[in-house]
Amino acid sequence: MRRLGRLSAALVVATSAAAVLTPAAVAAPPTQTDAPYSTAPVWSSCAQFVDDTSRLPTAQCGTVAVPVDYTKPQGAQAQLAIIKVPATGPRIGMLVVNPGGPGASAVDTVAGMGAALAGSPIAQRFDLVGIDPRGVGHSTPELRCRTDAEFDAYRAEPMVDYSPAGVADIERLRRELATQCLDRMGAEFLANVGTAEAARDMDVVRAALGEEQINYLGFSYGTQLGAAYAARYPDRVRAMVLDGPVDPSLDPITESVNQVGSFQRAFDKYAADCAQSSACPLGTDPAQFVTRYHQLVDPLVGRPAPTSDPRGLSYQDAITGTASALYSPRYWTYLTSGLLGLQRGTDPIDLLLLADDYQQRDRDGHYKNRRDAFTAIRCLDAVYPTDPAAWADADRRVRDAAPFLSYGAFTGFAPRDVCAMWPVPPTSTAAPAVSPGPGKVIVVATTGDPATPYEAGAVLARQMDASLVTFVGNQHTVVFNGDACVDTTVLDFLIDSVVPPDGLRC
Repeated sequence: MRRLGRLSAALVVATSAAAVLTPAAVAAPPTQTDAPYSTAPVWSSCAQFVDDTSRLPTAQCGTVAVPVDYTKPQGAQAQLAIIKVPATGPRIGMLVVNPGGPGASAVDTVAGMGAALAGSPIAQRFDLVGIDPRGVGHSTPELRCRTDAEFDAYRAEPMVDYSPAGVADIERLRRELATQCLDRMGAEFLANVGTAEAARDMDVVRAALGEEQINYLGFSYGTQLGAAYAARYPDRVRAMVLDGPVDPSLDPITESVNQVGSFQRAFDKYAADCAQSSACPLGTDPAQFVTRYHQLVDPLVGRPAPTSDPRGLSYQDAITGTASALYSPRYWTYLTSGLLGLQRGTDPIDLLLLADDYQQRDRDGHYKNRRDAFTAIRCLDAVYPTDPAAWADADRRVRDAAPFLSYGAFTGFAPRDVCAMWPVPPTSTAAPAVSPGPGKVIVVATTGDPATPYEAGAVLARQMDASLVTFVGNQHTVVFNGDACVDTTVLDFLIDSVVPPDGLRC
């Protein structure tokens, strides 16, 4: 499964992982108002969420209602979509899975995982549970800011002119996106879709399912949600596995600079692998990889490349498609194919398809709402500076960290992130995570993870007093993706509470 926590298509800093609550806020015991929302789920057929239910004959699907604004319990309600695949053997409890994003559907993930893990020890001992956060996936109201046509038009914009006039135009486009979100979702809903609210929602579902504690598996942004839950409800955590972790103590600009640096390292590994062939579109000289890449993609700023799809390949889509392919070596061949198309003047369609996959656009031109949810959630999860000088400095840092992503020369000007212009205030700020107790958490971090740098995992493990499992590889997240060392370690922890040895490397 591909995980989100992904690089923004725009070259100005955008972070995939915002911060959790301040220590004072997250460490506070749950308020008495949490309890009244523990109502029973409304169960119905999984056909409402899952295309093929034949592989999940025992699954249950339904909704749990939560207040849009927890200070107004009798006000507007959101319906959280849930799926439960019951354990087939001696049951330990429920395993809540969040695939990340923010904005990815946990219901869809658990539907796939439930089928793939049928007969495994995990499926035997745990109910697999997916909860789509408010606004995400199958939950309602759906958080959607743009029409399909508006999203297509947004992707066609290069957004690389960092002259004063160009910066003003890019900020205009971003303000339009913020206004679309406000107009279509309303201020109350938009102001209550952050990770702080998602953690409370998850506990409402826990109570609605009649569980005293949860077991949790979070990927990428899902590690942030897990950390927020563990901080607010430490006694309600039995075991927690955080894979592809983020460091919640970082401000959003520093987190993004670190992230693009990881993408640069992934690009370098891809280019070195590509260079083993004399036909590599980036050549065979490591000193020229970035230059050759820019020679292929930079001309798209002025003129998109023709493709078999009538949209053509825009500059923004070429960058997005490249970043998408860097999530795992199994996608490198498609990146090479797309770059060869640009080099030879043939069809670079694979780059466009990689961008479509990342942006969640299907062949009929319809988008899932994942990217709109991603933006709305991350804008609430950190305080973004509004001073233009901060973003100019961020641009300089990004150019230093990831030259393959940087167009043109540093101008001293840069557009502010859309979150710096967001119409509702954040509900979280950067702060270290806290431990829910000894032996409750393990962190799994991959040495060559492009989206969540390995160093963030080491930091999160220290913050949560957790065991760190190091996977040596070049991909984003690894648990239950076939590595015997990692999977056995996770199984032993979740089933028997066996804490892995210090310094374990897989």
